[in-house]
Amino acid sequence: MIKKFFQLDELNTTLSREIIAGFTTFITMAYIIIVNPKILEVAGIPFGPSLLATALTASFGTLMLGVFAKRPFAIAPYMGENAFIAYTVVKVLGYSWQTALGAIFISGVLFIILTLTKIRVWLAKAIPESLKISFAVGIGLFLIFIGLNECQIVQLGVPGAPVKISNLHEPETLLSIFGLILIFILTTKNIHGSILIGIIATTLLAFLFGLISFPSRIISAPPPLSETFLKLDIVGALSWGFFSVILTIFILDFVDTLGTLIGLGIKAELLNEKGEFPELEKPMLCDALSTCVAATLGTTTAGVYIESAAGIQSGGRSGLTALVVAILFLLSIFFVPFVETIPSYAYGPALIIVGILMMSPIKQLSDNDLTEFIPALMVIFLMSFSFNIGIGITAGFVIYPILKIATNRVNEVKLGLWILFIFSILFYIFYPY
Repeated sequence: MIKKFFQLDELNTTLSREIIAGFTTFITMAYIIIVNPKILEVAGIPFGPSLLATALTASFGTLMLGVFAKRPFAIAPYMGENAFIAYTVVKVLGYSWQTALGAIFISGVLFIILTLTKIRVWLAKAIPESLKISFAVGIGLFLIFIGLNECQIVQLGVPGAPVKISNLHEPETLLSIFGLILIFILTTKNIHGSILIGIIATTLLAFLFGLISFPSRIISAPPPLSETFLKLDIVGALSWGFFSVILTIFILDFVDTLGTLIGLGIKAELLNEKGEFPELEKPMLCDALSTCVAATLGTTTAGVYIESAAGIQSGGRSGLTALVVAILFLLSIFFVPFVETIPSYAYGPALIIVGILMMSPIKQLSDNDLTEFIPALMVIFLMSFSFNIGIGITAGFVIYPILKIATNRVNEVKLGLWILFIFSILFYIFYPY
């Protein structure tokens, strides 16, 4: 029954492979259960209810992706957007977190409308092949950068040298390097579940060497949700002064989801012969509904996670991978003390190997046409060097049409891309720097 529903035979995958892929994806992104509420705590959102809202949102969205869209992706509250709400909207601009959640809900409703009217899919089809490739490659480089930092191999530097090598004598760093090499070896030997094996092995060694302590309790009761449930202020978010905030949230979520879906689609070999993502509206609708649910429960914008690539690399090809992730997110609300013990230097190597493998489409970029090559490279570079996927993608939407105009090839720019160009310009004008 399960094999037939998720079409495992047609996708040339197996039940065990999908389950391993689900565990791999969950472990690489389980940090969001703790990190997201920690960031939102800065905005005044209570930690316990925020943690529960984060896990429930991830479970809901990922379940929809698995059962409705039947894709091996996972949804959770976005990193980046949560920091934008906490540090910019609340701390700098002085709005309440309730009003910020109202803006997120409004954005989610707009996404639902645009998805049901197929406008989001129409806009996606207007994106040229070179930019689609750059999304996958850029996300790969972005993951590598995050992974190197999580492994404590690279750390913040000083003015003039923003990053630098960490102290490689530290036991945590040495252990992460061990995990990375182990995953490299297992991957080159084509061993399924190599990423999950590396994460588990590194975590067990961390326990063995006393770098992390086994939790005093494994199971705990979930925190109450009453302090954040339905506390959003939609009326307050509809004021003109809040326009720039809604626009920023809307565009960030739009381009992050679009770029991530296309990048993961390339990695999972889901794109058709035209380079298009079949039934793209389904995962987009899951993303839109998850954002509305997130705001209702008490957390920020939700969308498809780039860490889904870890499960895809482990062999995940069907919605069963997502279903496993959804179940694990739901169970995690009872196992928070245990989830907290998985160190970042254990899953950091997974992000590095996934990032490396996601960069493989770069060979499809040709420098014979600089009007295609330059925008694609700027997307790749700015995603990582601005530490913001949305910044990289919108830069591509701006630079590409400009170069086509300059070379008298404006007819190569589709109408949908002009709309994305306008949205991107507005994004840079109204972004609360």
